Amino acid sequence: MEFRRQLESLFLVFCFLGVGGEGLRDQEPCEFPAIYNFGDSNSDTGGISAAFEPIPAPYGEGFFHKPYGRDSDGRLLIDFIAEHLSLPYLSAYLNSLATNYRHGANFATGGSTIRRQNETIFEYGISPFSLDIQIIQFTQFKTRTNDLYNQAKTPLERSNLPRPQDYSKALYTFDIGQNDLSVGFRKMSFDQLRAAMPDIVNQLATAVQRIYQQGGRAFWIHNTGPIGCLPVNLFYIQNPPAGYLDQYGCVKAQNDMAVEFNRHLKDRVIKLRAELPKAAITYVDVHAAKYGLISNAKNEGFADPLKVCCGYHVNYSHVWCGSIASINGREVYGASCGNPSRYISWDGVHYSQAASQWFANHILNGSLSDPPVPITQACQGVKE
Repeated sequence: MEFRRQLESLFLVFCFLGVGGEGLRDQEPCEFPAIYNFGDSNSDTGGISAAFEPIPAPYGEGFFHKPYGRDSDGRLLIDFIAEHLSLPYLSAYLNSLATNYRHGANFATGGSTIRRQNETIFEYGISPFSLDIQIIQFTQFKTRTNDLYNQAKTPLERSNLPRPQDYSKALYTFDIGQNDLSVGFRKMSFDQLRAAMPDIVNQLATAVQRIYQQGGRAFWIHNTGPIGCLPVNLFYIQNPPAGYLDQYGCVKAQNDMAVEFNRHLKDRVIKLRAELPKAAITYVDVHAAKYGLISNAKNEGFADPLKVCCGYHVNYSHVWCGSIASINGREVYGASCGNPSRYISWDGVHYSQAASQWFANHILNGSLSDPPVPITQACQGVKE
Protein backbone atom coordinates (compact mmCIF):
# COMPACT_ATOMS: atom_id res chain seq x y z
CA MET A 1 0.00 0.00 0.00
CA GLU A 2 2.85 2.38 0.88
CA PHE A 3 4.53 1.62 -2.45
CA ARG A 4 1.29 2.42 -4.27
CA ARG A 5 0.91 5.74 -2.46
CA GLN A 6 4.46 6.70 -3.39
CA LEU A 7 3.86 5.84 -7.04
CA GLU A 8 0.68 7.92 -7.02
CA SER A 9 2.60 10.83 -5.50
CA LEU A 10 5.29 10.58 -8.16
CA PHE A 11 2.61 10.44 -10.85
CA LEU A 12 1.14 13.68 -9.51
CA VAL A 13 4.59 15.27 -9.51
CA PHE A 14 5.17 14.41 -13.14
CA CYS A 15 1.69 15.56 -14.10
CA PHE A 16 2.36 18.85 -12.35
CA LEU A 17 5.75 19.45 -13.98
CA GLY A 18 5.57 22.10 -16.64
CA VAL A 19 2.29 23.71 -15.57
CA GLY A 20 3.49 26.12 -12.87
CA GLY A 21 3.09 29.87 -13.05
CA GLU A 22 0.18 29.86 -15.50
CA GLY A 23 -1.39 32.93 -13.91
CA LEU A 24 1.83 34.91 -14.15
CA ARG A 25 2.68 34.50 -17.81
CA ASP A 26 1.01 37.77 -18.76
CA GLN A 27 3.04 39.73 -16.20
CA GLU A 28 6.30 41.41 -17.05
CA PRO A 29 9.29 39.25 -16.10
CA CYS A 30 11.63 40.41 -13.39
CA GLU A 31 14.77 42.04 -14.70
CA PHE A 32 17.30 40.67 -12.26
CA PRO A 33 20.58 42.50 -12.85
CA ALA A 34 22.54 40.04 -10.71
CA ILE A 35 22.48 36.79 -8.77
CA TYR A 36 24.13 36.30 -5.38
CA ASN A 37 24.38 32.64 -4.49
CA PHE A 38 25.08 30.89 -1.18
CA GLY A 39 25.56 27.16 -0.85
CA ASP A 40 27.73 24.06 -1.04
CA SER A 41 29.19 21.97 -3.88
CA ASN A 42 25.79 21.71 -5.55
CA SER A 43 26.27 25.35 -6.61
CA ASP A 44 30.01 26.07 -6.13
CA THR A 45 31.42 27.55 -9.35
CA GLY A 46 35.02 27.75 -8.18
CA GLY A 47 35.20 28.82 -4.55
CA ILE A 48 36.69 25.72 -2.99
CA SER A 49 39.09 25.34 -5.92
CA ALA A 50 40.33 28.89 -5.36
CA ALA A 51 40.70 28.43 -1.61
CA PHE A 52 42.32 24.98 -1.61
CA GLU A 53 43.48 22.42 -4.16
CA PRO A 54 41.89 22.90 -7.59
CA ILE A 55 39.37 20.30 -8.72
CA PRO A 56 41.20 18.08 -11.27
CA ALA A 57 40.32 16.59 -14.65
CA PRO A 58 38.09 15.01 -15.82
CA TYR A 59 35.82 17.42 -13.94
CA GLY A 60 34.47 20.11 -16.27
CA GLU A 61 35.55 18.45 -19.48
CA GLY A 62 32.05 17.69 -20.76
CA PHE A 63 31.20 21.38 -21.29
CA PHE A 64 34.11 23.65 -20.39
CA HIS A 65 36.66 21.18 -21.84
CA LYS A 66 38.82 21.56 -18.73
CA PRO A 67 38.38 21.65 -14.95
CA TYR A 68 36.31 24.75 -14.19
CA GLY A 69 35.86 24.79 -10.43
CA ARG A 70 32.69 22.70 -10.52
CA ASP A 71 32.06 19.24 -9.09
CA SER A 72 30.52 17.95 -12.31
CA ASP A 73 31.37 17.13 -15.89
CA GLY A 74 29.89 20.50 -16.87
CA ARG A 75 27.31 23.01 -15.76
CA LEU A 76 25.48 23.03 -12.44
CA LEU A 77 21.91 24.00 -11.66
CA ILE A 78 23.08 27.52 -10.74
CA ASP A 79 24.62 27.82 -14.21
CA PHE A 80 21.30 26.93 -15.82
CA ILE A 81 19.61 29.50 -13.57
CA ALA A 82 22.01 32.16 -14.84
CA GLU A 83 21.40 31.11 -18.45
CA HIS A 84 17.63 31.20 -17.92
CA LEU A 85 17.87 34.76 -16.59
CA SER A 86 20.19 35.79 -19.45
CA LEU A 87 23.04 36.47 -17.04
CA PRO A 88 26.69 35.35 -17.17
CA TYR A 89 27.87 32.38 -15.12
CA LEU A 90 28.69 33.45 -11.58
CA SER A 91 32.29 34.12 -10.59
CA ALA A 92 33.32 32.71 -7.23
CA TYR A 93 33.92 35.35 -4.57
CA LEU A 94 37.13 33.56 -3.53
CA ASN A 95 38.54 33.58 -7.06
CA SER A 96 40.30 36.93 -7.39
CA LEU A 97 41.87 36.31 -10.81
CA ALA A 98 40.29 38.08 -13.79
CA THR A 99 36.82 38.02 -12.26
CA ASN A 100 33.81 40.09 -13.28
CA TYR A 101 31.25 40.78 -10.58
CA ARG A 102 28.95 43.16 -12.48
CA HIS A 103 26.16 40.59 -12.52
CA GLY A 104 26.67 38.95 -9.14
CA ALA A 105 28.97 36.68 -7.18
CA ASN A 106 28.97 33.15 -5.82
CA PHE A 107 29.81 32.57 -2.15
CA ALA A 108 29.12 28.82 -2.23
CA THR A 109 31.96 26.41 -1.54
CA GLY A 110 32.06 22.65 -1.75
CA GLY A 111 31.57 21.06 1.66
CA SER A 112 29.79 24.06 3.19
CA THR A 113 27.25 23.64 5.96
CA ILE A 114 24.65 25.93 7.46
CA ARG A 115 26.00 25.45 10.99
CA ARG A 116 29.71 25.73 11.74
CA GLN A 117 31.44 22.38 12.18
CA ASN A 118 34.34 21.68 14.51
CA GLU A 119 36.54 19.89 11.98
CA THR A 120 38.82 20.77 9.10
CA ILE A 121 38.35 20.25 5.40
CA PHE A 122 41.20 17.73 5.46
CA GLU A 123 39.23 15.34 7.71
CA TYR A 124 35.87 14.87 5.99
CA GLY A 125 35.84 17.58 3.32
CA ILE A 126 33.76 20.05 5.33
CA SER A 127 34.40 23.62 4.20
CA PRO A 128 35.40 26.31 6.71
CA PHE A 129 33.08 28.67 4.84
CA SER A 130 29.80 27.89 6.60
CA LEU A 131 26.72 29.93 5.71
CA ASP A 132 27.32 32.60 8.34
CA ILE A 133 30.84 33.13 6.95
CA GLN A 134 29.41 33.37 3.43
CA ILE A 135 27.07 36.12 4.64
CA ILE A 136 29.99 37.95 6.26
CA GLN A 137 31.86 37.66 2.96
CA PHE A 138 28.85 39.09 1.13
CA THR A 139 28.71 42.05 3.49
CA GLN A 140 32.41 42.72 2.97
CA PHE A 141 31.97 42.31 -0.78
CA LYS A 142 29.08 44.77 -0.89
CA THR A 143 30.88 47.39 1.19
CA ARG A 144 34.13 47.11 -0.73
CA THR A 145 32.60 47.08 -4.22
CA ASN A 146 30.41 50.09 -3.36
CA ASP A 147 33.52 51.97 -2.24
CA LEU A 148 35.44 51.01 -5.38
CA TYR A 149 32.50 51.91 -7.61
CA ASN A 150 32.16 55.35 -6.05
CA GLN A 151 35.90 55.97 -6.23
CA ALA A 152 36.19 54.93 -9.89
CA LYS A 153 36.76 57.78 -12.30
CA THR A 154 35.82 56.11 -15.61
CA PRO A 155 33.16 53.67 -16.86
CA LEU A 156 35.92 51.18 -17.63
CA GLU A 157 37.04 51.15 -13.98
CA ARG A 158 33.48 50.38 -12.96
CA SER A 159 32.73 47.79 -15.63
CA ASN A 160 33.59 44.72 -13.51
CA LEU A 161 31.89 46.02 -10.37
CA PRO A 162 28.26 45.70 -9.27
CA ARG A 163 26.20 48.86 -9.51
CA PRO A 164 25.22 49.85 -5.94
CA GLN A 165 21.56 50.18 -6.92
CA ASP A 166 21.49 46.59 -8.21
CA TYR A 167 21.76 44.91 -4.80
CA SER A 168 18.12 45.62 -4.00
CA LYS A 169 17.04 44.31 -7.42
CA ALA A 170 19.17 41.13 -7.43
CA LEU A 171 18.05 37.54 -6.92
CA TYR A 172 19.48 35.84 -3.82
CA THR A 173 19.69 32.06 -4.16
CA PHE A 174 20.35 29.45 -1.48
CA ASP A 175 21.21 25.77 -1.97
CA ILE A 176 22.65 24.44 1.27
CA GLY A 177 21.86 21.94 4.03
CA GLN A 178 22.85 18.61 2.51
CA ASN A 179 26.17 18.58 4.35
CA ASP A 180 24.49 19.35 7.67
CA LEU A 181 22.62 16.09 7.22
CA SER A 182 25.71 14.14 6.16
CA VAL A 183 27.61 15.42 9.22
CA GLY A 184 24.61 14.50 11.34
CA PHE A 185 24.57 10.95 9.99
CA ARG A 186 28.23 10.64 10.91
CA LYS A 187 28.18 12.29 14.34
CA MET A 188 24.65 12.03 15.74
CA SER A 189 21.85 9.62 16.33
CA PHE A 190 18.75 10.26 14.25
CA ASP A 191 16.98 11.60 17.33
CA GLN A 192 19.81 14.08 17.93
CA LEU A 193 19.73 15.17 14.31
CA ARG A 194 15.98 15.68 14.44
CA ALA A 195 16.42 17.81 17.55
CA ALA A 196 19.03 19.93 15.74
CA MET A 197 16.90 20.64 12.67
CA PRO A 198 15.03 23.69 14.05
CA ASP A 199 18.34 25.36 14.88
CA ILE A 200 19.79 24.53 11.45
CA VAL A 201 16.87 26.06 9.56
CA ASN A 202 16.80 29.03 11.96
CA GLN A 203 20.41 29.76 11.05
CA LEU A 204 19.48 29.73 7.37
CA ALA A 205 16.61 32.08 8.17
CA THR A 206 19.06 34.38 9.97
CA ALA A 207 21.17 34.52 6.80
CA VAL A 208 18.13 35.57 4.78
CA GLN A 209 17.25 38.19 7.40
CA ARG A 210 20.76 39.66 7.27
CA ILE A 211 20.58 40.08 3.51
CA TYR A 212 17.10 41.58 3.83
CA GLN A 213 18.47 44.12 6.30
CA GLN A 214 20.98 45.11 3.63
CA GLY A 215 18.28 45.66 1.03
CA GLY A 216 17.87 42.20 -0.55
CA ARG A 217 14.27 41.45 -1.46
CA ALA A 218 13.96 38.48 -3.86
CA PHE A 219 14.97 35.07 -2.45
CA TRP A 220 14.97 31.67 -4.17
CA ILE A 221 15.58 28.89 -1.60
CA HIS A 222 16.18 25.26 -2.58
CA ASN A 223 15.39 22.45 -0.18
CA THR A 224 17.75 19.49 0.12
CA GLY A 225 17.73 16.47 -2.16
CA PRO A 226 17.28 12.75 -1.47
CA ILE A 227 20.66 12.25 0.18
CA GLY A 228 20.01 8.52 0.60
CA CYS A 229 20.11 8.16 -3.19
CA LEU A 230 23.68 9.46 -3.50
CA PRO A 231 25.75 6.46 -4.61
CA VAL A 232 28.51 7.35 -2.14
CA ASN A 233 26.14 6.26 0.61
CA LEU A 234 25.82 2.85 -1.05
CA PHE A 235 29.43 2.09 -2.06
CA TYR A 236 30.28 -0.08 0.92
CA ILE A 237 26.92 -1.55 1.86
CA GLN A 238 26.86 -5.33 1.73
CA ASN A 239 23.74 -7.44 2.31
CA PRO A 240 21.54 -4.64 3.70
CA PRO A 241 18.77 -5.79 6.04
CA ALA A 242 15.17 -5.81 4.91
CA GLY A 243 13.73 -2.30 4.78
CA TYR A 244 17.14 -0.59 4.73
CA LEU A 245 16.73 0.41 1.08
CA ASP A 246 13.60 1.78 -0.55
CA GLN A 247 12.12 0.44 -3.78
CA TYR A 248 14.62 2.43 -5.85
CA GLY A 249 17.67 1.23 -3.93
CA CYS A 250 18.18 4.39 -1.85
CA VAL A 251 18.91 4.45 1.89
CA LYS A 252 15.39 4.93 3.23
CA ALA A 253 16.21 6.33 6.66
CA GLN A 254 18.49 9.01 5.17
CA ASN A 255 15.84 10.03 2.67
CA ASP A 256 13.26 10.18 5.46
CA MET A 257 15.54 12.57 7.34
CA ALA A 258 15.90 14.76 4.24
CA VAL A 259 12.10 14.93 3.96
CA GLU A 260 11.84 15.89 7.63
CA PHE A 261 14.51 18.56 7.20
CA ASN A 262 12.62 19.97 4.23
CA ARG A 263 9.41 20.12 6.24
CA HIS A 264 11.17 22.21 8.88
CA LEU A 265 12.68 24.41 6.17
CA LYS A 266 9.37 25.05 4.44
CA ASP A 267 7.69 25.92 7.74
CA ARG A 268 10.50 28.37 8.51
CA VAL A 269 10.24 29.98 5.07
CA ILE A 270 6.51 30.55 5.66
CA LYS A 271 7.34 32.30 8.93
CA LEU A 272 10.03 34.36 7.19
CA ARG A 273 7.42 35.79 4.83
CA ALA A 274 5.59 37.26 7.80
CA GLU A 275 8.83 38.52 9.37
CA LEU A 276 10.09 40.11 6.12
CA PRO A 277 6.95 41.68 4.63
CA LYS A 278 8.72 43.52 1.80
CA ALA A 279 10.41 40.37 0.47
CA ALA A 280 9.41 37.75 -2.10
CA ILE A 281 10.61 34.38 -0.82
CA THR A 282 10.23 31.29 -3.01
CA TYR A 283 10.67 27.81 -1.57
CA VAL A 284 11.79 25.38 -4.28
CA ASP A 285 11.19 21.64 -3.95
CA VAL A 286 14.41 20.42 -5.57
CA HIS A 287 13.92 17.15 -3.68
CA ALA A 288 10.83 16.35 -5.75
CA ALA A 289 12.72 16.96 -8.99
CA LYS A 290 15.74 14.90 -7.99
CA TYR A 291 13.77 11.99 -6.59
CA GLY A 292 11.40 12.19 -9.53
CA LEU A 293 14.27 11.69 -11.97
CA ILE A 294 15.96 8.97 -9.89
CA SER A 295 12.72 7.02 -9.61
CA ASN A 296 11.99 7.32 -13.33
CA ALA A 297 15.52 7.26 -14.76
CA LYS A 298 14.99 4.65 -17.46
CA ASN A 299 11.92 6.34 -18.91
CA GLU A 300 13.81 9.63 -18.99
CA GLY A 301 16.66 8.12 -20.98
CA PHE A 302 19.19 7.70 -18.16
CA ALA A 303 21.16 4.70 -16.97
CA ASP A 304 20.85 3.17 -13.50
CA PRO A 305 20.61 6.24 -11.22
CA LEU A 306 22.79 4.62 -8.57
CA LYS A 307 25.67 4.00 -10.97
CA VAL A 308 28.55 6.48 -11.09
CA CYS A 309 30.00 7.90 -14.30
CA CYS A 310 33.38 9.05 -13.00
CA GLY A 311 35.52 6.96 -10.67
CA TYR A 312 36.44 3.33 -10.28
CA HIS A 313 34.25 1.09 -8.16
CA VAL A 314 34.42 -2.69 -8.00
CA ASN A 315 33.99 -5.24 -5.20
CA TYR A 316 33.48 -2.48 -2.62
CA SER A 317 36.77 -0.79 -3.53
CA HIS A 318 36.46 2.76 -4.76
CA VAL A 319 38.81 5.25 -6.42
CA TRP A 320 37.47 8.79 -6.48
CA CYS A 321 36.92 10.58 -9.77
CA GLY A 322 40.18 12.05 -11.07
CA SER A 323 42.29 10.28 -8.46
CA ILE A 324 44.82 7.44 -8.59
CA ALA A 325 44.97 4.68 -5.99
CA SER A 326 46.41 1.22 -5.55
CA ILE A 327 43.94 -1.68 -5.47
CA ASN A 328 45.31 -5.17 -4.97
CA GLY A 329 48.74 -3.95 -5.96
CA ARG A 330 47.50 -2.37 -9.18
CA GLU A 331 47.46 1.37 -9.85
CA VAL A 332 43.93 2.45 -10.80
CA TYR A 333 42.72 5.80 -12.14
CA GLY A 334 39.21 7.06 -11.48
CA ALA A 335 38.33 7.89 -15.08
CA SER A 336 35.13 9.19 -16.64
CA CYS A 337 32.62 6.98 -18.41
CA GLY A 338 32.19 7.22 -22.15
CA ASN A 339 28.81 8.97 -22.15
CA PRO A 340 28.22 11.18 -19.08
CA SER A 341 24.95 12.48 -20.55
CA ARG A 342 23.29 9.16 -19.73
CA TYR A 343 24.24 9.29 -16.05
CA ILE A 344 22.48 11.01 -13.19
CA SER A 345 25.39 10.76 -10.76
CA TRP A 346 28.72 12.13 -11.93
CA ASP A 347 31.04 11.02 -9.11
CA GLY A 348 28.85 9.48 -6.42
CA VAL A 349 28.08 12.74 -4.60
CA HIS A 350 27.48 15.26 -7.37
CA TYR A 351 25.10 15.25 -10.29
CA SER A 352 26.03 15.19 -13.95
CA GLN A 353 25.42 18.17 -16.19
CA ALA A 354 22.63 16.23 -17.93
CA ALA A 355 20.86 15.64 -14.61
CA SER A 356 21.29 19.28 -13.57
CA GLN A 357 19.79 20.41 -16.86
CA TRP A 358 16.85 18.04 -16.32
CA PHE A 359 16.33 19.51 -12.84
CA ALA A 360 16.46 23.04 -14.23
CA ASN A 361 13.87 22.20 -16.88
CA HIS A 362 11.50 20.97 -14.17
CA ILE A 363 12.19 23.61 -11.52
CA LEU A 364 12.60 26.98 -13.17
CA ASN A 365 9.04 27.06 -14.52
CA GLY A 366 7.75 27.25 -10.95
CA SER A 367 5.80 23.99 -10.95
CA LEU A 368 7.68 22.74 -7.87
CA SER A 369 7.81 26.06 -6.05
CA ASP A 370 5.83 27.63 -3.23
CA PRO A 371 4.37 29.96 -4.36
CA PRO A 372 4.22 28.35 -7.83
CA VAL A 373 6.04 31.14 -9.65
CA PRO A 374 8.67 30.68 -12.36
CA ILE A 375 12.07 32.06 -11.51
CA THR A 376 11.54 34.88 -14.00
CA GLN A 377 8.70 36.06 -11.74
CA ALA A 378 10.48 35.51 -8.41
CA CYS A 379 10.40 39.26 -7.67
CA GLN A 380 6.60 39.35 -7.63
CA GLY A 381 5.47 40.45 -4.19
CA VAL A 382 8.51 42.61 -3.47
CA LYS A 383 7.44 45.89 -1.87
CA GLU A 384 9.35 49.14 -1.85
